[in-house]
Amino acid sequence: MTTRNARLGYVLVITAAVLFGINGGLSRVAMGSGLSPESFTTVRVTGATLVFIAYAACFRRSALRRPKGTAMLLVIALGLVGVAALQLTYNVAIDRLPLGIALLIEYLAPVLVVLWVRFVRKEPVHGRMWLAVGLAVVGLAVVSRVWNGLTFDGLGVVMALLAAVSFATYFLLGEHNVGLDDPLRVILWAFVVATVVMNLVEPLWQMPRLAGSTSMLGRLEDHSVNPWLVIAVIVVLGTVVPFFLEMLALRHLPATIVTVIAMLEPVLANVLGWAWFRESLTPVQALGAAAVLAGIVLAQTSRRVETVLPQP
Repeated sequence: MTTRNARLGYVLVITAAVLFGINGGLSRVAMGSGLSPESFTTVRVTGATLVFIAYAACFRRSALRRPKGTAMLLVIALGLVGVAALQLTYNVAIDRLPLGIALLIEYLAPVLVVLWVRFVRKEPVHGRMWLAVGLAVVGLAVVSRVWNGLTFDGLGVVMALLAAVSFATYFLLGEHNVGLDDPLRVILWAFVVATVVMNLVEPLWQMPRLAGSTSMLGRLEDHSVNPWLVIAVIVVLGTVVPFFLEMLALRHLPATIVTVIAMLEPVLANVLGWAWFRESLTPVQALGAAAVLAGIVLAQTSRRVETVLPQP
């Protein structure tokens, strides 16, 4: 059985959040090259699957063996909901809503995780965790400036809510799966399932032909880049690495902690929006980011308290 290392878990999930945050800007560039959210999701998931398979074939062939029985059913659920549905609903949401609003709604996932753990699993949750989640959600609302308007695209809101459910499911199923199996095999086969699903929804061979170059948008709009290069970076550094790091983190930290720390992603995405896409970042938004960080610190302290409680 793998020994838990909380410090390593924090490093893994923070690194994943940073990579996911940067990936948001790159995804805008990729979809700006002419890809629909559905086509972009198919390309991203399929490419990531090929990288996972290649890595396993070279370094850990045991991960290529298909899980059996209940483990396979859980992996199928993870692939359907935690990978395919999460990517598709999120990409549709950011295509129809302001990025900050879409991320705010998606990152209601930590609330869903805590509620599931408390009321479905019947597990104790330290009181600080509730304050941590509350601070993080309020902070995200401030960062996203929800008071600027409450009239949003209906389908976009529904997709963002479904992304929140899918995101919570990813962490909860991932936490359960990595306790039973090799994290690489879990994530590899989950992506295989997602690839099959997305190629049924929007086949890879029907994607539009991409131009030889596309604008980097925002402050970099005068610069062009090959869209396939952007997609390659998204697949490796924006998908394979962060998804695998978060799956590894779930071996060292509970899902309640990982989901709260992962909320660094929308904060970073908003900073990126200001630095890259000329989106404003006011002092009030900076205060909201500080609230998110305070929530993360509280989540960490609640984790320390929980580790000294008697285990059933």
